[in-house]
Amino acid sequence: MRKNVIEWLIAIVIGISIAWIATTFIFSKYHVNGDSMYPTFKNNDRLLINKFFISMDSFSRGDVIVFHATKDKDYIKRLIGMPGDKVRYKNDRLYINNQYVKEPYLNYNKQHKIGNQLTEDFDTADIEHAKQQQTIPKGKYLVLGDNRAISKDSRS
Repeated sequence: MRKNVIEWLIAIVIGISIAWIATTFIFSKYHVNGDSMYPTFKNNDRLLINKFFISMDSFSRGDVIVFHATKDKDYIKRLIGMPGDKVRYKNDRLYINNQYVKEPYLNYNKQHKIGNQLTEDFDTADIEHAKQQQTIPKGKYLVLGDNRAISKDSRS
């Protein structure tokens, strides 16, 4: 009987240790707050974030990322532009380095938009943090929410 109790205690300690290591170093819980990524993610969705992708070099255009927007707030957005990219929206179409880029993740919102366009016309120089440069500055990224009409993102 005593051997069984010790085996159970060891198993519980190992399980708790593995869970702590996983949630501290490998995964993190994230709670979606708002509809800026609707319908990809909805308000109150709960996600498990992989922490292995620490470097922005690990990401590609179109990936969904969670990042620290401010000291107290994390945002979930879609990565659109990388450093050195020239980004332009014209007539609800995305152009990166003068090449048209399809955005199938916007199909639902384009079908249900209010007004003529889902994404207003802009280019890199119009973005506040680009400081009127024609390309995204080194160390900066352009992120946008899928629900462009209500998303607080790189455009603001």
